[in-house]
Amino acid sequence: MRAKSVMSNAIRPKPGIMEIDLYVGGESRLEGFDKVWKLSSNENPLGPSPRAVEAYHAAGASLERYPSSDHAALRRAIADVHGVDPDRVICGDGSDEVIAWLCHAYAGPGDEVLVTEHGFSMYRISALAAGATPVEVAERNRRVDIDLLLAAANARTRLVFIANPANPTGTMLTSAELARLAAGLPPQALLVIDGAYADFVDGYDGGRALVESRENVFMTRTFSKIYGLGGLRIGWGYGPRAVIDVLNRLRGPFNLTAPSLAAAEAAVRDISWTNHCRAENARWRSWLARQLAEVGIPSDPSFANFILARFADEATADAADAFCRGRGIILRKVKGYKLPHCLRITIGDEEGSHAVARALRDFMEKEQA
Repeated sequence: MRAKSVMSNAIRPKPGIMEIDLYVGGESRLEGFDKVWKLSSNENPLGPSPRAVEAYHAAGASLERYPSSDHAALRRAIADVHGVDPDRVICGDGSDEVIAWLCHAYAGPGDEVLVTEHGFSMYRISALAAGATPVEVAERNRRVDIDLLLAAANARTRLVFIANPANPTGTMLTSAELARLAAGLPPQALLVIDGAYADFVDGYDGGRALVESRENVFMTRTFSKIYGLGGLRIGWGYGPRAVIDVLNRLRGPFNLTAPSLAAAEAAVRDISWTNHCRAENARWRSWLARQLAEVGIPSDPSFANFILARFADEATADAADAFCRGRGIILRKVKGYKLPHCLRITIGDEEGSHAVARALRDFMEKEQA
């Protein structure tokens, strides 16, 4: 007689796992529309460097081969372009994987991980997955507050996550503010500066100088935003040698594919394409913010590739979102980030920027009629 299959109540996940809300990505399709403007996921509307696409296809001719396990060529390219030490660079399956390594390596049961009120959701998710306790710290006017973070730090604090520029607000701390935060943290705490959007800021090093001047600062970067390689999932981190040594013990030997490595190396070395993408983003970001402000939709100055549009209340934001969807435009609701009266709008190309500006102008005229 076959024994019945019964799940034992003793088989349970670690504490914290069931507190994780499943991540919901941005939509890409709308029923009834052959063409949509997807302005919900902060993707580069210009796409990746043509050199990156060429390198990706070329790597496809050797798919029977295992990829590099040390990522030496990509680390060297990153070092050449960003002025960092390649031996202190680690590459991951998106910067999300690097964030997860940090949590698993340095935080666990009884430890606290500081995140901010409107901070990127993966910080909380990764902290809970490691068994640590995420502690939310308030922001002031959608901007990280250094004094509140320092007040929240204590003997249990192991990690502090700051996105700079921030997602979904687009606001940014100065280098002096970041340095003050790093200097004021307790000795066992590591400050992690998430620079996913750092490449959109002229002259900003993403925290590199601070990493190199201190032993308690680590920075992460991604190829998913300005480099347009979101579909390949590539990120990297830069930090103290001791931290890199720890993370490499968690990293799988073949965590990135050969085509991904080839595309990322070509992308980071194509500086002219990166500069072009940065300039186009800045042009249409400023234009769109002005257009929305003229019709009564304010936003904070953004340093990223999106703006956070503010409406009178949640109902108005929901109505604006529905109106745009009726025009084939997908925006991002950010209620989960405690901003229910806002919509995050990715900066598109010229056509996409004009489309969303027209739609929201028509919506506001309808609301005010």
